[in-house]
Amino acid sequence: MKVHLAISKIFFIITIIAGGILSSCNTKKEKEEENKQTQKIGVLLVNHGSRSETWRKALMNLEEEVKEQILSSGKVKGTKTAHMEYTEPSIATRLKEFDAEGYTDIIIIPVFLTVSPHTFDDIPTIIGMKEDPQSKEMLKVEKIECYKPKARTHITPNLDFTDILKKNILRRAKELSQDPANEGLVLIGYGDETYDKEWGELFDKVAESVKQEIGISEHSYGWCGHIVHYDSEKTTEAINAVLQKKKKAIVIPVLVAHDENFQIKIIGGGIEKVNDNKNKVIYKPNAILPDPNVEKWVIDISAEYAAKIENK
Repeated sequence: MKVHLAISKIFFIITIIAGGILSSCNTKKEKEEENKQTQKIGVLLVNHGSRSETWRKALMNLEEEVKEQILSSGKVKGTKTAHMEYTEPSIATRLKEFDAEGYTDIIIIPVFLTVSPHTFDDIPTIIGMKEDPQSKEMLKVEKIECYKPKARTHITPNLDFTDILKKNILRRAKELSQDPANEGLVLIGYGDETYDKEWGELFDKVAESVKQEIGISEHSYGWCGHIVHYDSEKTTEAINAVLQKKKKAIVIPVLVAHDENFQIKIIGGGIEKVNDNKNKVIYKPNAILPDPNVEKWVIDISAEYAAKIENK
């Protein structure tokens, strides 16, 4: 009799424990479902910004090209584009909009060429994710507003431009190339003081890849941005370095979008200083955008981060 009672008690205890475990599992699942229902994920494409309307339009067009596909999964409820400086809509403006619209999570995608203090310091400081005194001072001087949103923020890595650039520059160089054996490739980018080594390595990798595909044997690169004080002479020097060995130079602006000040005034001005430039320099003042590979990357990274947020 006592044995039966003991066994009954054991079964009773096991039933209670099992019920508790099941109840706990159900509660956990219910909470997960509740979280999914209350989650509202947005995507914010962040770029450097420019005074050029043409430049800004190219970045707004990028959002329009990817928007439908990003929203099609149902995980992301809205997309926006923000300019870091020079003009509205700013990052702070867009984050306030997301908050007002009840978003719980914002995926921030930096649309920058490669590593820079903007992506590592400035953007995290603007959104309240990081306290960087130097960046904060720069933002204050530039009158860039900082705003920490109520929504959780998730910054993705920079666009993986190494492979994208190889394909992009190859396509644009092929369009201009007429006689590869007698041509050299000149890449002109914005440049960055802090990451000069990384930028140089990136441009060398891209140039070597393009040269192998086309059959061009010489290349050089130069900067047109703040690092060289927007001096067009640096473009001239890069072109002349190639013209010492080749009859013609194919000049490619490695800039995210078209800005008249860079593609026309600075790079174009540098080309004008080259002797007999009409016969020796082949140039089209275009930019990286538009590019289907950039669009695909934005779509893929949005989906990847939305899935991570949902599974937390």
